[in-house]
Amino acid sequence: MDNKNQTQAQQVDLLDVLLDKDNKDPITLMDEKGKQLAFEQIAMIVHEVKKEKKLFAILKPVDKIEGIGENEAIVFLVDQDKNGNTILKIEEDEDVAIDVFDDYYDLLEEELAKQKEKKTAKKPATKTATSKTAKTTKTAGKAEAKPATKKTTKK
Repeated sequence: MDNKNQTQAQQVDLLDVLLDKDNKDPITLMDEKGKQLAFEQIAMIVHEVKKEKKLFAILKPVDKIEGIGENEAIVFLVDQDKNGNTILKIEEDEDVAIDVFDDYYDLLEEELAKQKEKKTAKKPATKTATSKTAKTTKTAGKAEAKPATKKTTKK
């Protein structure tokens, strides 16, 4: 990497990367031993801690990390170092981490409900049988109207 590209890479702020909705690239962080670890960004959550709103990142390790399950993620506090650079710190308060995950799950449920509404609104209106010969059956918790079969004769 030449100096120009290296300088450009250093100028990219971590917060800009985290807040970029179009960014699909892994987030690379260094552990305390200097080893690079890649993470998939799951969500950014604003959560109130002691009456102060803080920003958290939920990141899932791309590679296996000892003590972290395959389908587990880590809550990081988005903070600043003494030079004003954006840094991520693992949230060590288990209650705060659980609350952040709860907020994330609430957002997921809201998003799923919105998507369900959109799908329902986009479906064209269908005519259901209104005659007395229509039957309604219940399968797996869903009601379904089934018209009874009629024989038609040609004249």
